[in-house]
This record gives sequence, structure tokens and C-alpha cells, in this order.
Amino acid sequence: IRESMRPYIVCHMMASVDGRIDCAMTEQIESGDEYYEALAELGCPSLLMGRVTMQLHYAAAEPFVAKEPAPIGRQAVHVARRAGGYLVAVDTHGSLCWPAGEFDGQPLLVITSEKCAAEYLDTLAGAGISWIAVGEERIDLPEAMEMLRETFGVERLAVVGGGNINGAFLAAGLLDEVSLMVAPGIDGRTGMTAVFDGIDDAARPATKLQLRSVKQVGEGTVWMRYGFPAPVE
Repeated sequence: IRESMRPYIVCHMMASVDGRIDCAMTEQIESGDEYYEALAELGCPSLLMGRVTMQLHYAAAEPFVAKEPAPIGRQAVHVARRAGGYLVAVDTHGSLCWPAGEFDGQPLLVITSEKCAAEYLDTLAGAGISWIAVGEERIDLPEAMEMLRETFGVERLAVVGGGNINGAFLAAGLLDEVSLMVAPGIDGRTGMTAVFDGIDDAARPATKLQLRSVKQVGEGTVWMRYGFPAPVE
């Protein structure tokens, strides 16, 4: 069996005491730079976000609509440029439009499924944006992570939300560490996303963690770092 060659992956999040992660809310209860200072300390030059989070912070408001919806229908990769770190967007069907190919000094890299329209991927390439298409029906996250390491040289990756993409990485067994910052405040609103969310298997057992470190930062935020127990042989 071939040993997996994926990046070391950390899920790094800021949450309220009740585990909610709405950015506008967390900014109300922790207004400093603690989250970003901790992220720098984690040493992960590449960041990955889900479609909803990318739409909120980076993508254009209007979605991409293909004139020719024929899917790429195969695993493929396009390297637009090499960099020490990437901003990685997970966008299964290729629906996000991008006003630029680089944000905060990091080149964009988009991961889609093989059902994504070839026209969309051609549009990305034309804009100088790297992409990976992998997974017949949905994104094959384990394979995508191996391609990130092997093709783009990503050795350390921070998954920074939202809750559903965090949950997908957890369910796929792809996380090496959880870095959780609990800010001094409570959300409490119905229906707000939690740090890990969206796992449909109601019978899935809870995931046990091992506490590695805990410390207070800022005005009262607690930063906890967790590892995962070694699998039982």
C-alpha cells in the first residue's frame, strides 16, 4: 500500500464559548489580531477555505454560469504559477467568480470535482489561476491533498472554515491537529454554524482528541491545540 504523501493539515478556528464561528460575531467578542498571530505561529503558509467562506471574503457576488456545461470528466491539474503558499478554494461545481488571481499576496488555487464545467476551468487558467479537478461525483479530498503536496509542494496547510469544510476534512480523516481559539463571548442564535458541522452520519462516534497545549491570549481568548490519538493497530 502506497504511503499517503499529503500535507500536514491543521484546522485553525476562532469560536465563541458555544462553539459558533460566524465571523461578524467573533469580531465583536475578540477585536484583536490574536487569530492571525496564532496562524502565523502554526507555520502554515497555505490556507484552505470552503465555498461559502470564500464567497463571503474573496469571490465576486455573481456566480459563474457556463455557456457550455460539459464537464471536464477526468482528473486533471493546471499549474498557473509556483509559490511558497497558496489560498486554496474548495468549489465542487465551479460556481465562484474571482476578481483577481491573488489575494493577500497568495496566488489562488481552486479545487473542483470532475463534474465541473471544462469552460470554468479554462476560464481559471486564462486568468492565471491554478486548479485541481478530482473526484467523479464530489471532490476526492484525500486525493486532492496528495496532489497539493506532490504537484504544488504544499507541506503544511491550515483549513480555516467554514464548519462544513472542517467537518468534511474531519470525516475524511485528514486532520493532524485542531487549533481552536475560544473568544470570551456567547452567540446563542439558532442555526449558526459550529466549528465542525455538516456530517450527515447521525451514528458517527465522537472524535477523541489529545490536548497538546493551552494558553490565554489577548483580552481573554483561550488558545487550545489538540492532536489525534494514534490509531489502534
